[in-house]
Amino acid sequence: MSVPLLLLALAALAVGLGAGYYIQKKVTADKIASAEAKAEATVNDAKAKAQEIELQAKKKSVQMLDEAKRDEAERRKELNAVQQRLEKRESMFDKQLLELQEKTRKSDEHAKEIEAAKAEIERLKADMREKLEKVAELPREVAKEQLFKAIEDEAQDEILSRIRKIERAGTDEYETKARNILSAVISRVASSHCAETTTTQVQLPSDDMKGRIIGKEGRNIKSLEQLTGTEIIVDDTPNAITVSGFSPIRRQVARLALESLIKDGRIQPTKIEEAIEEAKRTLALDIKKAGEDAMIECGIPLGSVDPKLISILGRLKYRTSYGQNVLRHSIEVALIGNFLAKEVGADAAVLLKGGLFHDVGKAVDHDVPGAHPEIGYNIMKKFGFPEEIAYHSLSHHEDRPRNIEGYLCKAADAISGSRPGARKDTLENYVRRLEDLEKVATSFEAVDRAYAIQAGREIRVFVSPQRIDDLGAWQLAKDIAKKCEQELQYPGEIKINVIREMRAIEYAR
Repeated sequence: MSVPLLLLALAALAVGLGAGYYIQKKVTADKIASAEAKAEATVNDAKAKAQEIELQAKKKSVQMLDEAKRDEAERRKELNAVQQRLEKRESMFDKQLLELQEKTRKSDEHAKEIEAAKAEIERLKADMREKLEKVAELPREVAKEQLFKAIEDEAQDEILSRIRKIERAGTDEYETKARNILSAVISRVASSHCAETTTTQVQLPSDDMKGRIIGKEGRNIKSLEQLTGTEIIVDDTPNAITVSGFSPIRRQVARLALESLIKDGRIQPTKIEEAIEEAKRTLALDIKKAGEDAMIECGIPLGSVDPKLISILGRLKYRTSYGQNVLRHSIEVALIGNFLAKEVGADAAVLLKGGLFHDVGKAVDHDVPGAHPEIGYNIMKKFGFPEEIAYHSLSHHEDRPRNIEGYLCKAADAISGSRPGARKDTLENYVRRLEDLEKVATSFEAVDRAYAIQAGREIRVFVSPQRIDDLGAWQLAKDIAKKCEQELQYPGEIKINVIREMRAIEYAR
């Protein structure tokens, strides 16, 4: 390439670079000018918006101030109204207080006037009485007494004659009717009475059986006495031994067990225990049968009473009250009450069932705390008896029964118990004393069971060997003796016999 061409090219290049730089500078200047214009426009817009916001804020603040002023004015107005009402009410109260004070003053003045008038009246009455006494020449009380006496004397004969006539007519009529009713009823329910005893005799096939019942060193008879809580008396009576005890149930268990052992012929402690258990089962069946027989005798359907309650009723066969058998007494009360109800028009069915169960509480009163009327009432309610029947357990011990059936039940109970020979107080007191002895012994925690024997001269106490040791048994005997001395009254002395027996039983299979 030649030099001129090179120079020309360099010159063109320089011109191009200069033109490009110029153009670039101009473009840049235009962009800067455009950006500045936009920025200025933006700033102006912002200033305009700020001014607008400021104006709006000023307007709102002015509005808020106006509203606050209006609220303040309204509140001031309300406060003024409240204050005016309070001032008005206070003025009313002041006015009422003044009026009340004025009324009180007038009332006091009126009361004083009344007192003065009363005093004046009393003075006038006194003056009048003095004048009357002077005229009559008698004091007031004497004159009154003479006047009343004259009236009484005048009317006394007439009143007394009329009273006697009414009483005589009513009494004669009622006594005749009552005597006829009771005579008819009692004759329909008449039954024999036999005195309860505290001994039962068991017949023996021969006197040789006495030795077998006693056993070697007396072990058989001791076992019998301990398990039944009775006393076996072997005396000179030929072919017989006597079972003594105040509880008819215990005597019956002992009798049944002895008869079973005599029939079996094998008399030993093991067989004795089995015979006693069998006797208890037999007695339970006999008790149930006694209850069913009583229901049938009174004409009450067996299905109308729970079987458990019938068994409880049957236990009364072995319970006496002042020597009278309680089950026979209950049957008599049911029948007498039934006949009385028919005579006077009362509910005979209620009296029949209520009279039969009126003493049912006596069947369990040794096991349940409380008096037998309340116990019997609770038992009958428990077994679904209606109130009018259950009430007879209470009515025969109430002074004023609440209905006619209650009075008739009370009368039937009195008729049955008051018959000649029906009850003997001596036996009942004796039995109660023995029961009290047993209750004192069983009140101690470690005692399993206790029996009063020897006519109450001995208490045989069986204790649980797991709950007391030998030394504790000695101390228990002393405690029972001390409690008997403090709480009971008895002739002679009582022997406290505490028995602690340990048995270990196992079976070889």
